[in-house]
Amino acid sequence: MHPDDPFDQKLTQERPDTPPSDVASSERTIGRHRAPEPPRRGVRALLTSAPARVALATGVSCCLGVAAIAVVRIDDAPREPLAEAVAERAAAADQAASRSLDRATSPAPVSPSPTPKPTPSATKKKAPKKPAKPRRPRPVAGLTQAQMDNAKIIVDVGVDMKIPRRGLVVAIATAMQESNLYNYASGVLPESQNYPHQAIGWDHDSVGLFQQRPSSGWGTVQDLMRPAYAARAFYEALREIPGWQEMSVTAAAQAVQISAFPDAYAQHEGRATTVVAALV
Repeated sequence: MHPDDPFDQKLTQERPDTPPSDVASSERTIGRHRAPEPPRRGVRALLTSAPARVALATGVSCCLGVAAIAVVRIDDAPREPLAEAVAERAAAADQAASRSLDRATSPAPVSPSPTPKPTPSATKKKAPKKPAKPRRPRPVAGLTQAQMDNAKIIVDVGVDMKIPRRGLVVAIATAMQESNLYNYASGVLPESQNYPHQAIGWDHDSVGLFQQRPSSGWGTVQDLMRPAYAARAFYEALREIPGWQEMSVTAAAQAVQISAFPDAYAQHEGRATTVVAALV
């Protein structure tokens, strides 16, 4: 229509200048169409709009996708062996800090002092000392060293058997008369010469310091050729003589030996006493 059309102008003039008084309706009509609502202001209004909702949903989806990719990549990353990882972490922890509360710097390592070399005298082992040889008794009463050595054996055996001093004198006097304090073998018993001896006699089968006969039951040839055995055999026989301690040296010796010359022992009593005094 032309704006100057009287019909149009009529319609324009009849349009009311003020909006309708119906407050219950918030809509304004223009012809048959509903007019759009005025725009809402503020954050709530922005979030409730359709474009904002679409944009928000899109952003959330993107963030979830990125997080999922990151998780997949972390899970797919190769893991280092557990033992190596623990060792590296322990080493790193030790280097990072001290276990002590004091964080002072560690002292510088001190080089050990050189160990002194042992001297030859220190390393050389001392040889064990050899047992000292018993001192041989000094001969007395005109005896030789061999005679004095045999006399010492006779006296030592008597002391060990707790024989009184007078019995020691009887034994030395008897050995002086029988063998002159030498260890005799027998020419009649060749076996006796197989053992250590200092002389050879021919008085039947008599052997040793006391000229004791194996055939009379004093012992074997081997035993009687040992001065210590011969002395013990004499003392045992002397003990069996009743009252021997009250007898004279000659009588006591004869009671044991039963010699063909019973008075011969008396001549050796003085020297025998000297020998015993030197050894006891």
